[in-house]
Amino acid sequence: MTPLPNRLAPYAGALLLLQGLTACSSENNSANQTIAEAPLAQANASASAEAADSRLVVAFGDSLYAGYGVLPQESFPARLEKALVARGVAARVRNAGVSGDTSSAGLRRLAFTLDGLDRKPDLVMVNLGGNDMLRGIDPGETRANLTAICEELKRRGIPILLTGMIAAPNMGRDYAERFNPIYPELAKRYDAALYPFFLDGVVTDQKLMLPDRIHPNPAGIDAIVAKVAPLVAGSLDSD
Repeated sequence: MTPLPNRLAPYAGALLLLQGLTACSSENNSANQTIAEAPLAQANASASAEAADSRLVVAFGDSLYAGYGVLPQESFPARLEKALVARGVAARVRNAGVSGDTSSAGLRRLAFTLDGLDRKPDLVMVNLGGNDMLRGIDPGETRANLTAICEELKRRGIPILLTGMIAAPNMGRDYAERFNPIYPELAKRYDAALYPFFLDGVVTDQKLMLPDRIHPNPAGIDAIVAKVAPLVAGSLDSD
């Protein structure tokens, strides 16, 4: 999938600002990871009190999952859990997002995150690679890291749902032609469900974005959840 300049002009315009923000985030990755994974440990303690048939979904990604700029209850994982319950799907959605994470950082913490859960997840959602693109990391490296993440999930017998990213237009055509196919090709290779672009229909609407025009606001998160929840529910039904 190649970028569409008209649709993604605001995305391109926010690129330099986001590069600065992700650089700041990376300096605090260790603290962010501790904060993000603390709720996992706390939730594990109360897991025995939850319904035995409750499905476990792990949202493993960067700031778009972590809930940058919104309240914890407004984050994508929290809103997704509510949406699934409203659809009659008994599910827990664990927030394993860390702001500023690149695909390599995600790969380094994947085993630790999975091993810290109370049981094997029924589904792991992966949203990584956006920070790679914004830092100009070679798409070959991003592909290798995401492949390793998928391989580990496959080895553990965990179904995968990829929420993809696409290259900002001002990264150039050559970069986009190498970056954009990563997600659909990995989805096909690992029989993973795919939502091609996490911010589709949101990043170009200022009413759905935070003032930084980079991260979705609560309304934007709800708009994304409305489109992703059926895919998650279907993935849980088919496993």
